[in-house]
Amino acid sequence: MEDTIFISQSKYTRNIVKKFGMESAAHKRTPAATHLKLAKDEKGVDVDQSLYRSMIGSLLYLTVSRPDITFAVGVCARYQAEPKMSHLAQVKRILKYVNGTCDYGILYTHGENSMLVGYCDADWAGCADDRKSTSGACFFLGNNLISWFSKKQNCVSLSTAEAEYIAAGSSCSQLLWMKQMLLEYNVVQDAMALYCDNLSAINISKNPIQHSRTKHIDIRHHFFRDLVEEGIVTLEHIPTEEQLADIFTKALDAVQFEKLRGKLGICLCEDL
Repeated sequence: MEDTIFISQSKYTRNIVKKFGMESAAHKRTPAATHLKLAKDEKGVDVDQSLYRSMIGSLLYLTVSRPDITFAVGVCARYQAEPKMSHLAQVKRILKYVNGTCDYGILYTHGENSMLVGYCDADWAGCADDRKSTSGACFFLGNNLISWFSKKQNCVSLSTAEAEYIAAGSSCSQLLWMKQMLLEYNVVQDAMALYCDNLSAINISKNPIQHSRTKHIDIRHHFFRDLVEEGIVTLEHIPTEEQLADIFTKALDAVQFEKLRGKLGICLCEDL
């Protein structure tokens, strides 16, 4: 359009919904129920592995324009080795959600603001199998969403603060990479703001003295503290209900989910 770009995979979405026979299923407002806690479910009924992997692969391709399903698809993707009926039911729930939101996509608007801003969050011990946490983050250039991730952490965190601190460290790596990339287009960044809803994680980043609470945190996560000290990144507090990265770390209720989805710039073309 004249001063906006709308990216949508609506045709592809309809095709995958039809491919897996979900076009007449009831629509859902969210891709996952708020009580979603998938586990290995070793006593569950086995399902066709190739069908399950095909569904996951199709949905992963859709996350390119639909960040709102990233978390739910990521959780289901962990069980591709031995998928059970409970896992398949959750994948079908995602398909019911995308079936009702086929025409949604990401809106990009032209603006003078070219500041990089990030939001990071973690769901402490969210994985029922190994108690590892899930990191989630999203990054904006001005008002436009340009990058996001939802990823299980490599190690078990002993506290919420540690999980959030590790998520912030991963987000910083992404911010630095994007800062360097923008430099090649002559777009210079000042201190980049990273929004976190955990005050303890913010304090750890500013205060190197808290030995008893932080000495068990792996040294590789502390490079983030150096970036804060040098003023390259500033870690800012944000209320949990305003934390956009929440959508990448946990299953939310319909009202909060739709609110955050809108703030990420995911909308209907007709809404413009």
